[in-house]
Amino acid sequence: MTQQFYVSPEQLMKDRADFARKGIGRGRSVVVMSCRDGIALVAENPSPSLHKLGEIYDRIAFAAVGKYNEFESLRQAGVRYADVRGYSYAREDVTARGLASVYAQSLGAVFTAESKPFEVELVVAEVGRTQNSDHLYRLTFDGSIADETGFVVMGGAADAVVDGLRENWSAELSLPEAVRAAARSLRHDGLATPGAGDPQPSSQPVDPTLLEVAFLERDPDTLRGSRRAFRRIGGPELEHLLEQGEDA
Repeated sequence: MTQQFYVSPEQLMKDRADFARKGIGRGRSVVVMSCRDGIALVAENPSPSLHKLGEIYDRIAFAAVGKYNEFESLRQAGVRYADVRGYSYAREDVTARGLASVYAQSLGAVFTAESKPFEVELVVAEVGRTQNSDHLYRLTFDGSIADETGFVVMGGAADAVVDGLRENWSAELSLPEAVRAAARSLRHDGLATPGAGDPQPSSQPVDPTLLEVAFLERDPDTLRGSRRAFRRIGGPELEHLLEQGEDA
């Protein structure tokens, strides 16, 4: 009779964690930052249809890095959770904290019970009426959850992007200024490729076709007459926004 190969629980969890980290590290970076006028979400994503950023509810957005099919299933589940809770109780009862707790339980259950963990990292962002009431919840593949302040960077060369962003980020940035700061920091993840004889990637202009950008506007009812704070930025509007930064 063949004896089963024994693996200690500690080694099994370590192997799963290493597997998930490698998958996430292969993804391109995503930046989510709180600023004066709301929350800016900027992802390095050349695909026009496979979104890494999405709307969950009135003032809540979702950002992810990793395997698309896995984080897209989580996004859809989050939308269903928010819709049911908002309909059953009140729209104000749908919060980023509640959604992040549900995601943490799901990711933790998959990590411990399934043969393969999810290769994803998520941010659930909720824009408040004031900057102090903004919430950025970061969730990792094992269900760990952290309440971040200021900004979050996930995936790819995250450490290099964080170092670049620290030089440009300020709580007083407007949303367009925050997008430009994020775009400059993403150059450290290879967003811009230096030309021959140019050793400085950061000197290259940002290609808007490589970016996916969205806003959570702080006062959408005043700006657009809508309670839905999420708005995508693309095409000529994004090109003009980035050109303003280059001209400056």
